Amino acid sequence: MSQQQFNAGQTRGQAQEKAEQWTESAKQTAESARDKTADLTHQARDKAADVTQSARDKSADGSHSAKQSAQHNQEQAAGLFGQTGESVKNMAQGALDGVKNSLGMNEKK
Repeated sequence: MSQQQFNAGQTRGQAQEKAEQWTESAKQTAESARDKTADLTHQARDKAADVTQSARDKSADGSHSAKQSAQHNQEQAAGLFGQTGESVKNMAQGALDGVKNSLGMNEKK
């Protein structure tokens, strides 16, 4: 009977050792999976931040470009209106001088 008890104890010890090995292996696998998941999450977060910043930069560049274009158009329009205003003024002065000449009011004294 003591040989049977010895064998039973040895078998139980080996089973316990195997169970501990499997438990440790499962823990390591779980830790590895957790670490990989954390790395992937970090990489995805970094990529999303990069894409967001890139979009902000492009939007700012586009906004700046649009602002410059609008300012340029405004300056061109102001120049055109200034030239047109000067032309109208000269034409009005010419018409006034013509009317004065017709009426004899434009004589120099």
